[in-house]
Amino acid sequence: MSTDLVYEDGLRLPLELERWLGYPDSVDRELVERVLPPVLDVGCGPGRHVVALAAAGIPALGLDVAPSAVHLARTRGACVLERSVFDRVPGAGRWATALLLDGNAGIGGDPEALLGRLGTLVRPGGRILIEVEEPGVAGGRLQARIETAARSSSWFPWARVGVDDLEHLGAACRLTVGDVWQRRGRWFGMLERARTKPTKVIVPGQQPVSSECSKGSP
Repeated sequence: MSTDLVYEDGLRLPLELERWLGYPDSVDRELVERVLPPVLDVGCGPGRHVVALAAAGIPALGLDVAPSAVHLARTRGACVLERSVFDRVPGAGRWATALLLDGNAGIGGDPEALLGRLGTLVRPGGRILIEVEEPGVAGGRLQARIETAARSSSWFPWARVGVDDLEHLGAACRLTVGDVWQRRGRWFGMLERARTKPTKVIVPGQQPVSSECSKGSP
């Protein structure tokens, strides 16, 4: 039975549940090669990427609000919290990479708020790996629902983020686009948080010394 994500403007996207519920494929393994440890996987679902990261010896934590997904992830041995990314997140400001994959760029219906939040969770010089829609797909906030042949969910706030939106969203969230790539029909981008520039602190009677200021660090 097919399951689709349906937007209010009529666009219908198949949800690849076999991939979502499955184990890491070649695209996932390539993503693992692009991360810097430690990694925060936002909307991790059953923990496919957290499992792949652990297998590579990379410390990672998954977040998801769905109890069933968290249960599946934990049965696989993935370290996952049942929590929204907008709630308290351990290690805020110290994550080197945040993942926003499998359509999770739409979480909450406000991409700027979501990416802005992730920008406070990753450390200076950190990165966000985000999966987006192909070129030419118009992004924006809208309602969506999940449909099968037998039933439909209620409408919920979501957002569509295309590869063409990355520059604008990055600039709005003080992130830069470091890379964009496509694999097996899927599109990805890398957004990077700028490294903090050293500032000179003048101490009376002493020579100037350098210090690093990190807005997101605890």
